[in-house]
Amino acid sequence: QVYLVESGGGLVQPGESLRLSCAASGRIFSIDVMGWYRQTPGKQRELVAAITNGGNTNYVDSVKGRFTISRDNAKNTVYLQMNSLKPEDTAVYYCNADRVMTRRGYEYDYWGQGTQVTVSS
Repeated sequence: QVYLVESGGGLVQPGESLRLSCAASGRIFSIDVMGWYRQTPGKQRELVAAITNGGNTNYVDSVKGRFTISRDNAKNTVYLQMNSLKPEDTAVYYCNADRVMTRRGYEYDYWGQGTQVTVSS
């Protein structure tokens, strides 16, 4: 079993920054893709940013230039640095780990419990 634990959410004012962290634990050999998704009430969960174990990244257009995703493969941890936050960034942010190599082989699509990010003046 793989567990994802997020931290770093909170309440900030527009223009401020937050850094989210997500640590994966369990009998993990490698994780191909780690990412951050977000969801607001009544809307579908959307991909915010993703990063491969080789360092390739992908961002939703609305966060390009403001958010940066990074990872520490040795710690099985992914980060999301969020700068210049806007009220429309308010959401529950979820960590995802996909194509995880364990002793049982590849396992797919693990999720964290979510962390609330609120941007409001």
